[in-house]
Amino acid sequence: MIIEERTYSLQVGKTKQYLAMVEAEGLAIQRKFLGQLLGYFTTESGSLNQVVHIWAFETFEDRAARRSSLWADAEWLAYAERILPLIEKMENRFLIPTSFSPIQ
Repeated sequence: MIIEERTYSLQVGKTKQYLAMVEAEGLAIQRKFLGQLLGYFTTESGSLNQVVHIWAFETFEDRAARRSSLWADAEWLAYAERILPLIEKMENRFLIPTSFSPIQ
């Protein structure tokens, strides 16, 4: 299993709008393609105006196939066109669980 941690730095003052859009339509589309969401968070210290979402995938190939399907979906493309302007920076990390991690 791999864990993908995605951090989006948003335009100042746009966090509520971003989260409302994700909750109303974006998350349903993502779940249809990406599968297992482990968590969705906002920051309250350090770098502000950020959201962090964490997804689990079986393998890197599984992730690549799922994301490819997501970006081939017309509904996702229309949604992305509206939400991407709220994002100033995207960061991505892959985390590999240790043998003693509660998440395997």
